[in-house]
Amino acid sequence: MKWIQTRVTFNSSDPESAAAIITDIFCGLGLQGVIVESPDTDPEIDWAQNALPRPEKNAVIGFFRADDRLEENRRHLKNEIDRLPASIADSCLVTYSDIDEQDWAESWKAHFHPVRISKRLVVKPSWRDFQAAGDDIVIELDPGMAFGTGTHPTTALCMQLIERYLKPGASILDVGTGSGILLVTAAKLGAGRLCGIDCDPVAVDVAVENLLANNISANRFSLGTGDLVTGVDQKFDMVVANILTQTILPMIPEIPKLLTGEKIFIASGIVVQSRDLIIDELEKWNFTLLEVLTKDEWTAIAAIL
Repeated sequence: MKWIQTRVTFNSSDPESAAAIITDIFCGLGLQGVIVESPDTDPEIDWAQNALPRPEKNAVIGFFRADDRLEENRRHLKNEIDRLPASIADSCLVTYSDIDEQDWAESWKAHFHPVRISKRLVVKPSWRDFQAAGDDIVIELDPGMAFGTGTHPTTALCMQLIERYLKPGASILDVGTGSGILLVTAAKLGAGRLCGIDCDPVAVDVAVENLLANNISANRFSLGTGDLVTGVDQKFDMVVANILTQTILPMIPEIPKLLTGEKIFIASGIVVQSRDLIIDELEKWNFTLLEVLTKDEWTAIAAIL
């Protein structure tokens, strides 16, 4: 499989907001993760070994499959970038380069380092060293050809909410499981039954590998391909969806049918501007807000039925 590395280099007086909006454009084209480069970001001290040099410019990088949707994706990306107002980004340059599957995976590895999500949760790439403290819960991860590394605010916020509201033994459904990072997090926090769904069979394979690599027994989890929650006939104490606003919104009416026991729904991948839209829909379906977290123009919401 060939991939097309797509780099959007931009100038902005508010680069964090611009990066979030450009990331959302990529996500709207089916990408569940991107690389964000900033000349203002320094690696943490435990990233120092083999760290990449500081980027010279702000950029967001995504990877498109070289398939029959490539040209359509390119046109859509260009149209959306061209529509960005100068107040967001006063100049943008989109460049493309071919990359094969092996180089694709290696390029992600270069940008992926141990990252502390909370006081206890740490995500550690399988190829990096990390000295854990006594209370650390270390999640070993190899994202492979799936997205979900814990470095993006949407994933980190979702993990923090799982840590706060998941009770030991609770069952959990992860919609759009990607690398399986949220299921691994739940398992290490004491969850019972684990279930994950993703539209991409490659992501499902990667998620299985990551669960097993974290010593999670195969009889504790089930993963499969599917279109969101269509066809799910089981009930769970917690449902999590770290995807996109436009995907979460129409899914909300289906969530109550999937909940039992604790009846908690966690949604992430929501741009700040769409936060109230999601909250209004949740309240329409009798959810009560537990917590709303925001970081770098992204929002995650925990609600209870």
